Amino acid sequence: MGDYVLAIDQGTTSSRAIVFDHDGRIVSTGQQEFEQILPRAGWVEHDPEAIWASVREVVAQALARAGLNHTDLVAVGVTNQRETTVVWDRATGTPVHHAIVWQDTRTQRLCERLGGDEGPDRFRATTGLPLATYFAGPKIAWILENVEGARERADRGELMAGTIDTWLLWNMTGGVDGGVHATDVTNASRTLLMDIRTLEWDESIAAEMGIPMSMLPEIRSSSEVFGHGRGHGLLTGVPIGAMLGDQHAATFGQACFEPGQAKNTYGTGNFMLVNTGNEAVASSHGLLTTVAYQLKGQDPVYALEGSIAVTGSLVQWLRDNLGMISSAAEVETLARSVDDNGGCYVVPAFSGLFAPYWRPDARGAIVGLTRYVTRAHIARAVLEATAFQTAEVVEAMAADSGVELEVLNVDGGMTVNELLMQTQADLLGVDVVRPEVAETTALGAAYAAGIAVGFWSGPEEVAANWREDSRWSPSIDAEERERRMRRWKKAVTKSMDWVEDED
Repeated sequence: MGDYVLAIDQGTTSSRAIVFDHDGRIVSTGQQEFEQILPRAGWVEHDPEAIWASVREVVAQALARAGLNHTDLVAVGVTNQRETTVVWDRATGTPVHHAIVWQDTRTQRLCERLGGDEGPDRFRATTGLPLATYFAGPKIAWILENVEGARERADRGELMAGTIDTWLLWNMTGGVDGGVHATDVTNASRTLLMDIRTLEWDESIAAEMGIPMSMLPEIRSSSEVFGHGRGHGLLTGVPIGAMLGDQHAATFGQACFEPGQAKNTYGTGNFMLVNTGNEAVASSHGLLTTVAYQLKGQDPVYALEGSIAVTGSLVQWLRDNLGMISSAAEVETLARSVDDNGGCYVVPAFSGLFAPYWRPDARGAIVGLTRYVTRAHIARAVLEATAFQTAEVVEAMAADSGVELEVLNVDGGMTVNELLMQTQADLLGVDVVRPEVAETTALGAAYAAGIAVGFWSGPEEVAANWREDSRWSPSIDAEERERRMRRWKKAVTKSMDWVEDED
């Protein structure tokens, strides 16, 4: 038996593989970016075959750098960008269309049609979700309606569908040669097709969307042996012991096992989850009810989630589209060169506003501009936008759950930005804590996979492994906090009602 667990973290802009030891420490990593396909405004696609190739490449990198092979691994855990959707041919394994990415907004009219007179809340009581372009079900429906011949092929049982975890699992376990077609409860809870309480596909909702049940994967727990690697050498015979959507994996890796514990991941977007225990709590403040995780043979653990579409990608936009900075790290240096935002606010509603507003009609806005404002003020406002959006989600969580946040556990790439973390503590009025291993998404997938094969005993051992790295405490008073939030909320209103029907 080996001594290591491998996590595959298939993200929105890159694929990564990380080898962890029994202490939950990183042994080696592999990473590769892949192409973002942007056919028109609001459309975001990935090539599923390029994603699968990048996963094979990063697994090879991680194993080679550690001098390991498949015999050294006890299990593999998979975590993935959620909601991104693939439809492929059962017999050939060929996708019928590019993957439609979670950020993509092309299904807006389809969602409005499905909502009918009841609107976005039509399926919320069953699924925990509003009818929004974010989720996977309408993306499958769009492909069936718009790709020539897809509807007929689906009706004949020739097509399979799934989120990225499902696509990877099927390929890792043999593909056309007996690949396992399954997903886990966390990913299934992001489709708008699963009953959040029974954890089964809702046939009536699938029928409403025109999706044959034969396309959908089997729903399993997050931590169990889904199958074994075969057909591509690198992971031959290794148990695939976990599948979790990336934000759920981060919640697991942050050891948020008790009700009221919350984590916030700062990535392409920001995703905050608060554990609500074995109860699916309905939100009346713009949050999503989701499955946090489920261990095999145990009751599911639920969460409320606040999803923010644009945070890290706003820094990329500043770099790539405006050319104001030459690297993402430069944004902090530039922002620190001024004392405040100069009265400027950036509302990054590039694809509408997610939590807590859910306004697809919103678009990005920079407000409060005067001749005094420089690119340094804009850089500072870009960082603050992430902290402001998070603070609004925290307000919504407190209103929904009745539990006031005591501390915020953070992870993800943007947490290296000290100015952002301090700003976040200031706007929340609570300590912000970053763990020693900031790669909590991959770590959570590794832990769940290791638990499935007995490498770790359970959540208690995960919690014991968690170690604090850095902590930021608030440095402004409540009055100043209130003033900043008031101005931000005013700025947000300026981004709304922008998209018109003819757009």
